[in-house]
Amino acid sequence: MIRDICKDQLFLSQKAAPATPEDLTVAADLLETLAYHKDGCVGMAANMIGVNKRIIAFDYEGTYMVMFNPEIIKCSGPYEAQEGCLSITGIRPARRWKTIKVRWQNEKFQQRMKTFTGWTAQIIQHEIDHCEGIII
Repeated sequence: MIRDICKDQLFLSQKAAPATPEDLTVAADLLETLAYHKDGCVGMAANMIGVNKRIIAFDYEGTYMVMFNPEIIKCSGPYEAQEGCLSITGIRPARRWKTIKVRWQNEKFQQRMKTFTGWTAQIIQHEIDHCEGIII
């Protein structure tokens, strides 16, 4: 189901609760909402659709990927970026890392780990910030 984009700054500033297998429908809604906004959005966190769970979805080289309970465990190559978001108005500065190593769970809640670079790494960092209650 396509959900409305949450713009409530108080809600968005809350740290997300861990995702569980009961949240698979939230992930499906997140993917559907992201696909609906594909012309202006490359990633979303569950709190952007009003669900305070640690779930992100993003465009990974032309296909959508979902991460449950993602966390960055290593990063390198800091740089300054300018980012926008459907939940806030305008473009804002953000400090990002060129390379990140992420640990997460897939839709079967199996542990995964992978290193991401460049644009994909930036998208993931933005969405994990949402999970942490950080509004750029």
